[in-house]
Amino acid sequence: MPPTMPTAALPNTPSAAALTTRAIAVICLLALFGLCLAWELWLAPVRPGGSWLAIKSLPLLLPLPGLLRLRMLTYRWTSLFVWLYFVEGVVRATSDRAPSSWYALGEAVLSVLLFAACAAHVRLRQRQARAAG
Repeated sequence: MPPTMPTAALPNTPSAAALTTRAIAVICLLALFGLCLAWELWLAPVRPGGSWLAIKSLPLLLPLPGLLRLRMLTYRWTSLFVWLYFVEGVVRATSDRAPSSWYALGEAVLSVLLFAACAAHVRLRQRQARAAG
């Protein structure tokens, strides 16, 4: 019978730091989804009673399963995909009136945090894979 390795030493087991970055990424993604949805439906919609711009929040749910399953490819494309929301947030923060501009600024900040969490996660996992192999 071969000796068993401790779970932390297995190359496919993410470190505690990688799990922390996953938690931050998932929280930022869900917060960004909630902000975009609430912003366009209730908080400061373009038209009274809500607008179809709320649909922009739906693509944010696409990476959620991959982030929860620690799929490296999902972290990589999410770090690129989130810049669309950053750009919208910056444009609307500088062109809309308050309170919509505040929500836009929040969207930009959450986008940067999500990017940073995804990038840190990928970097940590790659470093861990190099150390194991």
